[in-house]
Amino acid sequence: MTPIRVNHVAVVARDFDTAVGFWRDVIGLEVTETEDNAEEAVKVAFLSVGNTDIELIAPTTDDSGVAKYLDKRGPGMHHLCIEVEDIDETMATMIEKGVEMINEAPRTRENGVRYAFTHPKSTGGVMIELYQLPKN
Repeated sequence: MTPIRVNHVAVVARDFDTAVGFWRDVIGLEVTETEDNAEEAVKVAFLSVGNTDIELIAPTTDDSGVAKYLDKRGPGMHHLCIEVEDIDETMATMIEKGVEMINEAPRTRENGVRYAFTHPKSTGGVMIELYQLPKN
């Protein structure tokens, strides 16, 4: 298991445009990427700050995992994303040490990023996203 850095901190919001407006127009962060992730049923915006990002996420359906999260916990911090060299090795090590994963296997975004989430009940209440960037 080789953590590289904090890749991003995710913030969940009910209203995507209002959240983006706050972080962009009030805080002054640059929006570097937006996407509609149909698989997760969320709208996403990445805003750059230093060598990490703030990821804003908002549900696009009422029955998505993020919508359920919002109903249960409300808007605010959603997860901490740790970039790793080898997500498969990292997941195996974490599972061996008793960490419960939400994803049994990594998922892959359109840009080649592989990711998986831990269950917060086995990580001290913090959902952690493991993130492996594509090798260029």
